Amino acid sequence: MLALAGDDLRDLPLHLHQANLQRLLARRPDGITVAPFERGEIGPDLYHAACRVGLEGLVSKHCNRPYRGGRQKHWVKVKNRSHPAMTRLMEASR
Repeated sequence: MLALAGDDLRDLPLHLHQANLQRLLARRPDGITVAPFERGEIGPDLYHAACRVGLEGLVSKHCNRPYRGGRQKHWVKVKNRSHPAMTRLMEASR
């Protein structure tokens, strides 16, 4: 969530974005959910689980950094090399 009631929230750390979104959606209709926010050293297990269920990969972010658009050194993307999107990327680069 980048803005709320006209206030720019991009300078807030990720955990405060999550808290604002939880409050906003407290009385949410069925079918709208907030993805869980995982902390700690669960990366390898979470990555393997994502691959098992066929996800393209994972994106991780340092929870105390503010939001910035575009590529940032505080965001890390780990791709599932067996996902069909990887085949399309490799064919496009030829």
